[in-house]
Amino acid sequence: MKIKILSGILFCLSILPFGVLYLLSDFFYYLLFYVVKYRKKVVLTNLSNAFPEKTKQERLLIAKKFYRFFPDLIVEAVKMRTISAKEVMKRIELINPEEVYRHFDSGKAVIGVTAHYCNWELGIHRVSLMTDNPVLIIYKPLNNKDFNHIFNSIRGRFGATMVPMKQILRHIVKLKKQPHISMFVADQTPVYQDSDYFLQFLNQETLVYTGTERIARLTHNPVVFCHIGRKEKRGHYYCKFTTLVEDASQYEEHEITKLHNRFTADIIREQPEYWLWSHRRWKRKRRM
Repeated sequence: MKIKILSGILFCLSILPFGVLYLLSDFFYYLLFYVVKYRKKVVLTNLSNAFPEKTKQERLLIAKKFYRFFPDLIVEAVKMRTISAKEVMKRIELINPEEVYRHFDSGKAVIGVTAHYCNWELGIHRVSLMTDNPVLIIYKPLNNKDFNHIFNSIRGRFGATMVPMKQILRHIVKLKKQPHISMFVADQTPVYQDSDYFLQFLNQETLVYTGTERIARLTHNPVVFCHIGRKEKRGHYYCKFTTLVEDASQYEEHEITKLHNRFTADIIREQPEYWLWSHRRWKRKRRM
């Protein structure tokens, strides 16, 4: 019953025009930043650690810009419930889709990498619509099964297959003779494992996810970064593909992980307000 009510509420909100949703976003910005102060300490601490060279005022300005963008991200994610394919293609411009197509034309699958940057959620819809080949979205299941079901049904509206992290290999093996793209959001916080790997990310020692590299090296597939950036017009984005690795089997252990994390950090430094600073990214420290 709960899931039906929640799904119904999301549907009703999603049919509102973007103009109305952005009015709600304006209200949420004021509420989150000035009244509730949602995770403000987390945001400012993350910014302070990531950019010690910036002044307090510069970091506060980044924080305000983040809180201004964050509600847009929320209402745009809600809109994904009913947005049309035509509207998705209008709102995210593919700068160079041929960078992915050339790998497909060579009979290869693509290991796609992105980050919690700009509107990565709407990016799922756009990548799903760019090809008739299978699109796998690798995700970390939520603890709440109802939310998990709702979000997965939304993300898969245009044909993407949602694949839990622990089932990646099974799906990729099934598609080994067919070109496809597997998308990893590779800047998330991993759980502790025997193979913990830390590196410097945004000026801090960071436990990083190595699953992208492991799959890429195992399959010998290219690794392509999906950079979603924001245009000046509100609610409009671009997607640019960059092949970081042509054949992952040619790289030593951890090289690819370093490469895509460095690429992510460079993007964040350029326009930091579009990264998810409210996330407790550095909560896991090296075990003694």
